[in-house]
Amino acid sequence: MKRWLPTWVGAPRLDPVLLILLLLIAGFGLTALYSASGQDMAMVNRQAIRLGFGLVMMLIISQAPPRVLRAWTPWLYGLGVAMLLATLVLGVGRSTQRWLDFGVLRFQPSELMKLAVPMMVAWYLHSRVLPPSMKSTAVVFGILLIPTLLIYRQPDLGTALLVAASGMFTLYLAGLHWRVLFGFAGVATAAAPVLWLVMKEYQRDRVRTFLNPEADPLGHGWNIIQSKIAVGSGGLTGKGWLNGTQSNLEFIPERHTDFILAVISEEFGLIGVSLLMLTYLMVIARGLYIASIARDTGSRLLAGALSLTLFVYVLVNGGMVSGVLPVVGVPLPLISYGGTSAVTLLAGFGMMMSIYGHRKFISR
Repeated sequence: MKRWLPTWVGAPRLDPVLLILLLLIAGFGLTALYSASGQDMAMVNRQAIRLGFGLVMMLIISQAPPRVLRAWTPWLYGLGVAMLLATLVLGVGRSTQRWLDFGVLRFQPSELMKLAVPMMVAWYLHSRVLPPSMKSTAVVFGILLIPTLLIYRQPDLGTALLVAASGMFTLYLAGLHWRVLFGFAGVATAAAPVLWLVMKEYQRDRVRTFLNPEADPLGHGWNIIQSKIAVGSGGLTGKGWLNGTQSNLEFIPERHTDFILAVISEEFGLIGVSLLMLTYLMVIARGLYIASIARDTGSRLLAGALSLTLFVYVLVNGGMVSGVLPVVGVPLPLISYGGTSAVTLLAGFGMMMSIYGHRKFISR
């Protein structure tokens, strides 16, 4: 019988440890979303369907060998850049142009670039001498700069910086000396006044609010003040599931998306949040372990960069909810309500599963 599917399609190559950890986070996320949404079961069902689709994507991608993923990488990166360009013209959103509306669904191309950028950097460095030369480093910065500027134009400064960071992690793991990275960080810091001049007014308001939220407690400072009240009122053990007063009285803004961690803090307390953070750290540690046993350079760089990028997303979301960092609109991975972010994140874990399934075998 003629085989219609590629030869590499077969049984899924899954890492059971990573899969269990992801299911635990996703399951807890649906539980938290039920409370954060005001017990809106329709919203929970929509998120469950999106997570289910993401898991199917993860299973499919896990079967593809790393060489196949590398072959797709330039096309995926090119598609992402083309969609970002289309977003500048056809994009929709509230006072921004971040989404492409296809009628039956809306897609956020910047989420795709969270995968495509580290993939493209790993693809480029895969066959080159490491640590990267100045020429290779310059090319990598070009790969980062294109999507970063396009995402910034939407405007979405927070996502633009995070996408750039995902590529920088890949470059760092490739052996670029930390002194060089700190040098670039110094240049970026020195250029901060220029960035302030080109920022949108609402972005400047976010910085002002971060520095002094009490200056406008009923306006721009409302979100972070109410979030900090919820986080603090949870105490050690929390008020109990569905019993969060800040959430039920709708004081917490965007409580089912960017600020869902405030709801978790209020209802499950320090213990609940600590257990969630520990689970995230276990996922990150597992990803770094997969990177350490990867068969080739490109796979090692990709798995490591995806793991460190997840760490940054969790850190930034936790920081902005607690008032330690400015509000930049970064969702909590697999917890916040949203389809594009959940599917792309699980697709990234599918790549990790592929790298694990095609790992090298180390003799004992």
